[in-house]
Amino acid sequence: MHTTLFRRAGTLALAAALFTGTAVQAADPSALEARQQDLDVLYQSLERYHPDLFANTPEADFLALKAEIEGRLAAESQVDFVLDLQRLAALAGDSHTQVSLNAVADQVRFYPVVLTWYDGHWYLTTAEEGQAELLGQEVTAINGHSMEEVLAAFSTLLSADNPVKLRRQYRQSCNVADLYESVGLVPDGGDLELTLAGGQVLSVEPLEAAALAQVSLARLSDHQMASPVTAATGDAYWSAALDSGTYYIQYNTCQEDPELPMETFATQVQTELDAGDYSRILVDLRNNGGGSDGVIWPLLAVLRQEMDDGAELVGLIGETTFSSAIINAVELQEMGAVLVGEPTSGSVDHFGSVGTFALPNSGVRAGVSTKFIDLGTLLDADAGRGVVSLEPDVAVPQTLADALAGRNTAVEWLLAHPERLEPKAYPDAPLTRGRFVGLLYAAAGSPAAPEAAFPDLLGIEWYLPAIGWAQAAGITNGTADGTFAAVRPLTWQEAAVFLVRAAEALGLEPAAVRSAPLPAALANGAWDPAALEKAWSWGLLPEDASASHGINRSQGIAMAEALQALL
Repeated sequence: MHTTLFRRAGTLALAAALFTGTAVQAADPSALEARQQDLDVLYQSLERYHPDLFANTPEADFLALKAEIEGRLAAESQVDFVLDLQRLAALAGDSHTQVSLNAVADQVRFYPVVLTWYDGHWYLTTAEEGQAELLGQEVTAINGHSMEEVLAAFSTLLSADNPVKLRRQYRQSCNVADLYESVGLVPDGGDLELTLAGGQVLSVEPLEAAALAQVSLARLSDHQMASPVTAATGDAYWSAALDSGTYYIQYNTCQEDPELPMETFATQVQTELDAGDYSRILVDLRNNGGGSDGVIWPLLAVLRQEMDDGAELVGLIGETTFSSAIINAVELQEMGAVLVGEPTSGSVDHFGSVGTFALPNSGVRAGVSTKFIDLGTLLDADAGRGVVSLEPDVAVPQTLADALAGRNTAVEWLLAHPERLEPKAYPDAPLTRGRFVGLLYAAAGSPAAPEAAFPDLLGIEWYLPAIGWAQAAGITNGTADGTFAAVRPLTWQEAAVFLVRAAEALGLEPAAVRSAPLPAALANGAWDPAALEKAWSWGLLPEDASASHGINRSQGIAMAEALQALL
């Protein structure tokens, strides 16, 4: 199994590409020509390297904004020019495609405040020392605009493909005065006016970057009573026992630690697990912003074996979970793990594999996605999701009160709830071949099964024993090319064949319970009409089976239950 797993892991790793803009730079361009050239290089590079630049915004809108920017190139400040470049990139609606503001970081102005999101609310978490008594109060509006309106305004400037990413991007730049002015929330040079939950309005003046460094700031984090043992560290990954039954792994970056290679770490984890009697293993991805998704695979092999031996695997996700860490989180779900925590800033399917380049005159750096990563073509767990934030199966948000008390809300909740957790059902998601065989296997009582021999299996799937059982029992011989195609959507013809062969393998002799004829639409183009007729007359195919619609998970459960009822 491990050979298959690591061969497949290599194909999943999504390495970033590095490239440069190809526009020819004039020998000595004027300031206006230099800006025009940078704008052209940005647009041409986005258009050339992005796999589908106009997926979310029509090309006409890109060109209209580009023309609008060209109309103010001569008059706007360098900061506003760079913000315009970012505004153009943000039209892609892609969290990975963006322009860096680092080139003008010393030119922007700041408000000496920071807002932080906890459990559905924005709180003032940094302010000038003289306003320290206001720390921890909820912020409900900014300059008369609700927080929802503020985020909507920032969406024109910040690159994001889901609301959680937009919220995170805003939180990371919520004290930059030039951004508020650029989106029209604050007049040029105006104060930031924060409306607090009690009705008080805090007015904050913008400061130059150099002046901000001289301001004495009060931070809510300074009042934190303690740090939990699971607090984020600078280590790439580490592990520890939380109690006699719970083993904890913190995976903070999808990068190899040269001083502790993942193979070595995985072996250490295996040794510690073997020495204990752990019923639950936690894998914490809440601090992981991505890297290379293939790094974790030696650890997944260890965790797969522990799950096969009866341990429960739980993944922890949160706002910071992004990019390759999203892939790893969905891989945990593919293994049968339950995800706990908060929605992620990374989307399940997403543009990624970022290439970077510098604009020829300003030196402003930009990143552009070079691939679309459709996890639905690789993992059953992704079926039917798309470009959306990865949602936890069990929502347990970190609260402000717990953060100040030094408690990890999700971990403490898990320690207080040792019962085995259930994943979300997603009943309307497309039913894949792998999942359906898994349902039939469970209906048959999950008998002992040999290892599946299909070369396209990852080696970590929760339904892996089911495929081994189905192959050995003659329920499936795979596809014409020798693969199993586990994540391909199941057809009604395939469902009928699997059901009939499963009934025969279980020694069942079903009687006809349905006299109505097989719908002609289901029979059209059938390559095994006899199996369709049998599955229909035996009542194994649902009444709502329709050739015009694919099979969803709830229908798959119904078919498996119908087979189980014959036992």
